[in-house]
Amino acid sequence: MSIGKIYPDFASVCRAPLLRPGDEGYDSAARVWNGMFDCQPDIIVKCRDTDDVQTSLRWAQTVGISPAIRCGGHSLAGFSTCNGGMVIDLSQMREIHVDASSRAARFSGGCLLGTVDTATQRFGLAFPAGVVSHTGAGGLILGGGTGWLSRMYGLSCDNVGSFTVLLADGSIMRVDGQNHPDLFWALRGGGGNFGIVTEFEVKLHPVSSVLLGRGLCPVEAAPSLLRQWREFMPSAPDNLRWSFSLRIAGNADPAELRGQPVASASVLWIGEPKVGSYFVNRALSAEKHSAVMVEEISFLKLQTMADSDFPHGRRYYTKSGYFRSLDDRVIDTLLAALPIIPSMTSEIELSYLGGAVGRVAAGDTAFGDRSAPIVLNILSHWVDADQDAANTEWTRRLFANVRPWMTPGVYVNFMSADESERIPEAYRERWERLREIKTTYDPDNFFRLNQNIPPRKTAAD
Repeated sequence: MSIGKIYPDFASVCRAPLLRPGDEGYDSAARVWNGMFDCQPDIIVKCRDTDDVQTSLRWAQTVGISPAIRCGGHSLAGFSTCNGGMVIDLSQMREIHVDASSRAARFSGGCLLGTVDTATQRFGLAFPAGVVSHTGAGGLILGGGTGWLSRMYGLSCDNVGSFTVLLADGSIMRVDGQNHPDLFWALRGGGGNFGIVTEFEVKLHPVSSVLLGRGLCPVEAAPSLLRQWREFMPSAPDNLRWSFSLRIAGNADPAELRGQPVASASVLWIGEPKVGSYFVNRALSAEKHSAVMVEEISFLKLQTMADSDFPHGRRYYTKSGYFRSLDDRVIDTLLAALPIIPSMTSEIELSYLGGAVGRVAAGDTAFGDRSAPIVLNILSHWVDADQDAANTEWTRRLFANVRPWMTPGVYVNFMSADESERIPEAYRERWERLREIKTTYDPDNFFRLNQNIPPRKTAAD
């Protein structure tokens, strides 16, 4: 049954604005962050509240279509849109309430990270989340959620107290550690497989400013720098986040480095700046750095610094994985790939989790591996479609070259659309439990536009 034939029936019962191809505003509403996915949904529902979401979901069930769920539209794998079918768009649902006295907040499923940050920073509080403010909070949290504050306060999903979830059968339930604890476990890292979250209740932490140091290390000194990093970070204080972007220096960098491979260091300290300055300066003096800058900045500034580096409409493709330690051969392989990188805007990200993230037991949430603290994300992005093959091939080849040293596992929010075979790897020993919970709450796999965890009772089984 086509949407076009029964659209009048849906329009008569749905209060939300509906957009179809040719309608004013449709083209902008259909665009998502990753320009690799230029899709044409048959209908976009601009939901304003939970009733709109519920009406849309029930109608999609009746018609027999699996909708795409969109908040910020940042899905690397393009799951926030579809060709044909329906997009349930939550971007109008951005209500947030902050309770400063209990350091908690409730926010709607359509909030962006910037929405949350702006509201919580009025009280000097912060929610541990990602690093780009136009990311949708919902998708980030459901997949786990890493960012600047992870080592100090844990993953985004570790800081959720409850979810309000709309299930595939149209029912709404509040989910927490006492109510539906199996689903509460699954929603913390299991992605969008189990329902549409229309509200999150989260814990906040006192952060209003941070100490941030940055510098560029030339490629000839980078091997020594990365070896010092891997030795130091296992015993580093939780307050310290020291990470790298291996990339080609651009026009904004010092003239003597432009066009050259560099290790771009970011060193963050949360807490007393006088204490932090010792660690920040130690990191930036481990090897010679250029363009060194150490400054105390507001948390809001920190959270928006990367926004322009990852704009909407650029073409993104990633490969990611974990290391327990960084073998010298991996370091050499990563650095050797930089001179042949096809896009000047692409980068190889290296970050170190551990800290509060690593102290959550592996079975406490659905989130994947916490035992291997080094996260590699080969993040390619470029502008022109005719460069797709060159960039994706470079990314795949580099990943294949370093994968023998990786521990099994992958962060689902860093997965591209062609990695469905890695989904069990993402969850490992949690996989069978997740399938059981999926079978309980979504036995027909209605929510399948995601890094999909199939229910047990499917035709494929």
